[in-house]
This record gives sequence, structure tokens and C-alpha cells, in this order.
Amino acid sequence: MKTLFLDEPFAFRYAETEEPQKPGPGEALVQVRRIGICGTDYHAYRGRQPFFSYPRILGHELGVEVLEVGAIVDPIPAELPIRLGDLCAVEPYLNCGTCIACRKGKTNCCASLKVLGVHTDGGMRERIIVPIHKLHRSEKLTLEQLALVETLGIGAHAVDRAGIRPGETALVIGAGPIGLTAVQFARAAGAKVIVMDTNEHRLSFCAQHMGTEAALMADENVLDRLLEANNGDLPDAVFDATGNIQSMQNAFKYVSSGGRLTLVGLYLGDLTFYDPDFHRKEITLLATRNSTGADFRRILGLMESGAIDTNPWITHTCSFEDLTTQFTEWLDPASGVIKAVVSLD
Repeated sequence: MKTLFLDEPFAFRYAETEEPQKPGPGEALVQVRRIGICGTDYHAYRGRQPFFSYPRILGHELGVEVLEVGAIVDPIPAELPIRLGDLCAVEPYLNCGTCIACRKGKTNCCASLKVLGVHTDGGMRERIIVPIHKLHRSEKLTLEQLALVETLGIGAHAVDRAGIRPGETALVIGAGPIGLTAVQFARAAGAKVIVMDTNEHRLSFCAQHMGTEAALMADENVLDRLLEANNGDLPDAVFDATGNIQSMQNAFKYVSSGGRLTLVGLYLGDLTFYDPDFHRKEITLLATRNSTGADFRRILGLMESGAIDTNPWITHTCSFEDLTTQFTEWLDPASGVIKAVVSLD
């Protein structure tokens, strides 16, 4: 089967690899039909992804079709969770189930977590075996929508972590795909949402398609314009989805007294902040990582009901055969890519 390897930074390679073996108990063989391209993939290509080794098969945002199901692990449910031909989103977080985080239900931060396409080989290949319980089927959504569920889970989990309440104001810094998911779920939670970025195209996209109250250019005067946009108050909740150290440190300035700051993006290094202001405002600082199976199931329901609309998101597509060429083009901000999806049909 055709497989795409990232041998080292900036070096993709197509290869023919052996077909997967038959799925074992609790496993399913799936056909990869759609792959969402995410910031993690771009970072890995550039050699900037933490906890990463080469060579690696990327791909963790997957829309798949079930080809074969292994033996169901006891107890057998009244209704089989997955059937042949089902179209599914893949929850790519392979957790141990026994560590302290897993025992508390926080499977997203398992002590030995392996993420498909990051810590272990992912879905940039035609077929792959995955645990049955990591497949989330839908009879209503398209393969493109299913490939977006993992991305949406990042924002959904971040908003849950922040405890957004109706009527609050949320500031989302970074209008890339992850930031957009935080925008959507903050709005779904009843917040007034302001977005901040350095990219005019992305700010325009938010203003036109995301229902934000304001879209602000992140420059030296942004604090004044943020106060103006929120009737003189700083936001109750701030989400930084940039992974940029300067932006993350500046984010502390934008949090209201008694407010919360949630760091969605990841920076490979130390983060510092001015402690007196942190204490004076009694800021709550939160990290957020990945999402859970419960998040996936909730998101599927919201998408199926139309409460979450992903129609504007996919701005670029290509075939699997053309991915290496298109990938380098999508790295250029001038390409205007919001979300790219690869087809293996």
C-alpha cells in the first residue's frame, strides 16, 4: 500500500509498504479516506515539533471507513459499536488505561500517551489498524467533517477547561484552525468572542464567517482597542492558541481581574510572567491537552445537529499523490490556507 514517510525535517518520501495484518481482539482495520492537515504536521515538517522522532508517518486527523473488525472484547455490547462500512472519526490518543490520569478519566493526559502521527505512526497511508473504542461513527456527516472532529476537540476541551459561562467575554489569540475551534465552542457556550491575530486574512475570515464581536490586529496598540471593544473591561477568559512565546507571555496582560488564561498552544521552552500582576489579578492559569472520547461524542452530536458549522473551514484540498507538492505551498501564509484536507479516494 502507498505510504508517505517524513524521513527528517523537510524530507517526505512515498513508499510501498506491507498491508496491515488482520485486526486482533478489540481492533479494526480501516481505510483512510480523508486526512486533515494540522499545525503539528507543519511543525514536524520544519523540525519544530516537541516529543517527536524521525522517520514518522504523519496524520492524526482522520476520516475513515471500517473494512474489518476483530473479535469484540468481553463484555459484548447489545449493539456492536462498529460495523463494516461505517464511516468514523478517529480519536488518535492511545492511552494506557491504568495510570493515575486514566483512572481519573483524564485519558487525554495519560502518563504514557502516544498520539497517532506524533509519537507513533499515523494515517498518511491507505490502511491502518486502530482500537475499536477509538472509532466514533456517524451516519450523517461527510468524510471531510469526520476528519475535522479531532481539531474541534482541541477547542472544545480548552473551552471546557476555562469554564466559560453565558455572557462572559472570551479573547482568542491566534486565528488558525485550533484558535477557530476555541472561537466556535466559546460562542456555543454563550460567550461574546473577540479574536486577535497578526494575519489580516485570518482576521477577515473570522469577521465574515465566525460571528466574532471584534477581530483585532496584534500590534502595539491592541490593548487599547481590546478595552474599547469590550466596553472598557478586559476579557473574562483568554485563550492563546499561537504556540508563540512572545504572544503567550503577552496574554497575561489581557486577562481581567479574577479571570482565566488557558494556554492552548505549546511552546518548547520556558514561559515567564510578571508575578505581582498575576497575584494582583488572581489569574487562574490553565493548560489544556488534546481531548477525550466524551468530547468526540459530544462534538459529533453538535455537528450532526448543525450547532457547529464547519462549512467555511476547508479552504484547500488535494489528492494523496499531490500532497508533498501542496504541503510546501500551504506553509506559505500567502496561500491563505485555513484548513487543508487530503483525499485518498
